[in-house]
Amino acid sequence: MSQVIKSPQSDYTGPVVVDPLTRIEGHLRVEVEVENGKIKDARCCGTLFRGLELILKGRDPRDAQHFTQRTCGVCTYTHALASTRALEDAINKPIPANATYIRNLVLGMQFLHDHLVHFYALHALDFVDVTNALQADPVKAARIATSISKRKVTADDYRAVQAKLKAFVDSGQLGPFANAYFLGNHPAYILSPEVNLIATADYLQALRVQVEAARAMAVFGAKNPHTQFTVGGGVTCYDALTPERIKEFRQLYQKTRTFIEDYYIPDLLVVAESYKDWANYGGTRNFMAFGEFPAPGGERDLNSRWLKPGVILDRKIDQLKAFDPSRIEEHVRHSWYKGDKALPPYQGETIPAFTSMGDTDRYSWLKAPRYDDYSVETGPLAQVLVAYTQNHKTVKPLVDHVLKTLNVGPEALFSTLGRTAARGVETLAIAQQIEHWLDEYENNIAKDKLIVENYETPKSAKGVGFVNAPRGGLSHWLRIEDGKIGNFQLVVPTTWNLGPRDAKNVPGAAEEALVGTPVADPKRPVEILRTIHAFDPCIACAVHVIDGETNEVHKFKVL
Repeated sequence: MSQVIKSPQSDYTGPVVVDPLTRIEGHLRVEVEVENGKIKDARCCGTLFRGLELILKGRDPRDAQHFTQRTCGVCTYTHALASTRALEDAINKPIPANATYIRNLVLGMQFLHDHLVHFYALHALDFVDVTNALQADPVKAARIATSISKRKVTADDYRAVQAKLKAFVDSGQLGPFANAYFLGNHPAYILSPEVNLIATADYLQALRVQVEAARAMAVFGAKNPHTQFTVGGGVTCYDALTPERIKEFRQLYQKTRTFIEDYYIPDLLVVAESYKDWANYGGTRNFMAFGEFPAPGGERDLNSRWLKPGVILDRKIDQLKAFDPSRIEEHVRHSWYKGDKALPPYQGETIPAFTSMGDTDRYSWLKAPRYDDYSVETGPLAQVLVAYTQNHKTVKPLVDHVLKTLNVGPEALFSTLGRTAARGVETLAIAQQIEHWLDEYENNIAKDKLIVENYETPKSAKGVGFVNAPRGGLSHWLRIEDGKIGNFQLVVPTTWNLGPRDAKNVPGAAEEALVGTPVADPKRPVEILRTIHAFDPCIACAVHVIDGETNEVHKFKVL
């Protein structure tokens, strides 16, 4: 079906700057030093200062979720949930079981939506050559597609996609694919025309399916993005108790799950088969997961979660360590903030002190979180590794299936390929579990209709809310003083993964992952995009690559 080809590289030596790196949420600049065609050093620079911590000071703690949801334009609900959990931790009282079920169902659909959008709209175009799909044989493409899943497609379906694509190309406008990747005969794109056609067709279908997942979130969450149903003490979506709304949610969920099982996972595996050499690039060594989806009655107990928390150091998956929140600190020594001392989040400070773009000492608006002084990766790979180590009854068989299908060992997980595959595993595992939660919820509301408890906000307290969001470990740290927010710190997945060096000059996870990556064409460094996009950073739209020999700046868009 496809041939595995070793990633090409050049003998280029010099700097490459991608600024801003796009197909992400926010602003990111990546600076790398290339030596003999491979990256030897990297810096990830968050170029956008938000200052949410400053905006929140002095406000009512109950309002925090409405501000923090604006941190991201995609996974807004995860920030609402983290802020609400921080308040509930400060209140120190339980919430109704139904509230936990509803929150889990909405969060589950957030994962399905986020991961589908990431794979098709943000990441797949690093591997899929859309225009090459015009060279495909539709009959052969249909044969391949029906051999890898239960989907029902015909050669005529693929001819119709080619006709649409040809109209884009002939008009000189690639529509949704315009500026989406490096056009032309790039040597790093190696899929067959037929697989390119299948992936392009499914990209178009995914644009419709992600709407169904977003609608499912809004069934209980009132709207999406920026849900409006969480409060300290539970949820306020009383319509979620009605058979009509539950039926609507179930139908939207089932449509999304079918696409995941019949399209997303097969597509992921068939693309990965051709790019197995990417199991050699993009790896990190340390991993941290908060776990997610608490059991009813265990909202504040991380160990009650369906996916468990844990820490893996130096890739030793046989030596899982318990997660300890007290070991988290944030460094700012190489960030655009005052100070150089690492602080725990409750005592965290956010005092801007910008120097200059291109500064190699202080070079990012992102802080550098550390766990027990370790730079750790968080996200789907970390959570899947932790679950795999724990022999999770749903996750472990899925991981084993992926490894067997690709004919690789567990060591392949520590890579860009493994990170992308783990996102698919996490998606499928959660998609399967949502049905069980929905059934349990329906059974529970037959005897219990309580969804919220009314609690007073304490005058003085502190609390932390942990969410294992689609991008990874998210935590909001709240200190209440005289009934108002005295301090609020967001420690988000992108700061864990894309943050700068710490006070000991240890690079962040993505900076570590980029080292050793081959670069075939410094003017079109798709390899940088592959590894960075695998983290799904949230930090939109030209790229500037500086030729180290001629100092010429090459400009092109990567939207």
